[in-house]
Amino acid sequence: MYQLKDVKLSRNGRTLLQIEQLCIPPQGLTVILGHNGSGKSTLLKLLAGQLKSDQGQVLLNQREVMRYAPRELARQVAYMPQQIPQAALMQVRELVELGRFAWRGWLSRWQADDKAQVDAALRAADVAHLASHALDEISGGERQRAWLAMLLAQNSPMLLLDEPSSALDLAHQYQLMQLLRSQVESQSCAVIAILHDLNLALRYADRIIALQRGQVWFDGTPAALLAHADLHDLYGIALDILPRAGKHAVAVVA
Repeated sequence: MYQLKDVKLSRNGRTLLQIEQLCIPPQGLTVILGHNGSGKSTLLKLLAGQLKSDQGQVLLNQREVMRYAPRELARQVAYMPQQIPQAALMQVRELVELGRFAWRGWLSRWQADDKAQVDAALRAADVAHLASHALDEISGGERQRAWLAMLLAQNSPMLLLDEPSSALDLAHQYQLMQLLRSQVESQSCAVIAILHDLNLALRYADRIIALQRGQVWFDGTPAALLAHADLHDLYGIALDILPRAGKHAVAVVA
């Protein structure tokens, strides 16, 4: 599990993140919400060991994240950044196979289980039909799904995703969230994802963390967020909550 204690991170005299205490359990789908500049990506980078806080502790399983060796951390945490690195000449399958590096390294012999993990990840992310295509031959949304497949092949118990639905069409956004929901339930893992779509978060998340100006504005269940008296303050716009019989309520701009 993750534990943050008295964490603060500043740049050029501006506080990007300031969190007194935050715990994220080793299972469940947690969505991070907030407007641009609220500290969402900064928080995820701290969890992924990509940034070091100026003060405080970021603990993974009661150990400082920055004290993990890279491959050791990769066995615990799979991270997809907001800006996906370019690897134009690489085929989709080759990219997904990189997800097994944390377990095999460069010199270890490839095992049958590795191939099975890669094949399953390709299917789960709906890119199996693109396995032999170069990454520069496919669309941005397809590349995003290929990177997700690489993370699934990594088979780490913590999955960190920074805006994984940003380049996806509507159908694939819901397919992605259903996939993440299924991973949580079948693999007993934790998924922490940054989203901009409030309704996706309300429908699929077990827990929502909302940030404002680098601080935790809300931390709780989707139902509790819907009932929040100042929900409109989260994005600075008026929202109407529309209940639907037998289904999740939806929020729409008033």
